Amino acid sequence: MFSKQPCKHKLVLYTEKAKPGVMQNRIVVLTGAGISAESGIKTFRDDDGLWKHYRFEEVASPEAWHKHPGDVLEFYNQRRKNVIEAEPNAAHMALVNLEDYFDVKIITQNVDDLHERAGSKDVIHLHGEIRKARSSNDPSLIYPVEGWELNMGDKAEDGSQLRPHVVWFGEPVPMFDIAIEMAREADILLIIGTSLNVYPAASIYQFAGKDVPKFYVDPEANKTVNIENLKIMKEKAGTAVPDLVTYLIDNFK
Repeated sequence: MFSKQPCKHKLVLYTEKAKPGVMQNRIVVLTGAGISAESGIKTFRDDDGLWKHYRFEEVASPEAWHKHPGDVLEFYNQRRKNVIEAEPNAAHMALVNLEDYFDVKIITQNVDDLHERAGSKDVIHLHGEIRKARSSNDPSLIYPVEGWELNMGDKAEDGSQLRPHVVWFGEPVPMFDIAIEMAREADILLIIGTSLNVYPAASIYQFAGKDVPKFYVDPEANKTVNIENLKIMKEKAGTAVPDLVTYLIDNFK
């Protein structure tokens, strides 16, 4: 099911400080599949990830949508069901705690809503949001999906079939330019649960200043990655992020 009313968002400029009149360090957080995997959400690229069982051309591309939309809807219905059943983990919750001390902006590659459900207030989704649907003809007509099923025959107000509100292979990333500007204004950059292999998202860190402290949390973090002023924590997000948050509060607030 889906709501027949389009989503109406109160737009908040990313340049606004969280508390007017109070200068705060701005922490920008880039998160990937690893932070959600600890909540039980299947990743796409791991050894037992979804792309080991599906060909992305058949379920996550405009071509697949035109050829067999029902199969695409079912694939994303299962992903949506998985997201609904999942809960935010310790890493999500720790990032929320940062907001008491810093101006926190989250850029996520994930289509789940675990950051929002944990309580994070300023999140942009590079690859869309699975708990929303949009018109097949007009990308601005976006609707919340109630429950986990989106079916053939569910229509937008323009009469077109609703599709998942996600970015498919071969489609542009609408929020990328905003993410770049956020990275440029970061005082501290956190990179959590991402391989830095998925582009263009993997290039966002390059727009942060060379002198900006950067922290990379991932069990498979690449030690050879060329990032200035970088500290690597080769641990799972649920273990490392709470400790990192404590460190940031103690040393940068």
